[in-house]
Amino acid sequence: MARIGAAVNIITTTTPSGDVGMTVSAVCSVTDDPATVLVCIGRSSRQYRHFSTAGILCINVLSDEHEMLAPIFAGKGDVQMSERFTYGKWTCLVTGAPVLATAAASLDCTVDRCVDIGTHTVFFCGVQAVHLGSSNSGLVYHGRAYHRLPQKQA
Repeated sequence: MARIGAAVNIITTTTPSGDVGMTVSAVCSVTDDPATVLVCIGRSSRQYRHFSTAGILCINVLSDEHEMLAPIFAGKGDVQMSERFTYGKWTCLVTGAPVLATAAASLDCTVDRCVDIGTHTVFFCGVQAVHLGSSNSGLVYHGRAYHRLPQKQA
């Protein structure tokens, strides 16, 4: 799977004990009507229980300028969950899940259905609101490393 390049995203949710976020690459469009996306989360993840019970999540698609955020939200180093949200500017849309204001795009979602497959759960999410950032550059994960995709010149 390391040979399949994938967009880098930070998914977020909010819980009674605070905001939660993690870096994921397993995100995919399912259908445009109704607007539905899927997110796969390993059930052994420390954040899994928060996402499995919250009923909401936001997919924040990272641009090349966010490369430093990806390892922070992936749990590299000793950055506590509450500290992770001090990096970048965060806001919210409809559901209340944290939205990275400068993300290339943010999809604010409600979780419609979950399906367990092997070691992961597939979350099917209905898009409730979309925020588009000003950058159209990208960040992908391939070969166990981050790679910046340059912004398209007009």
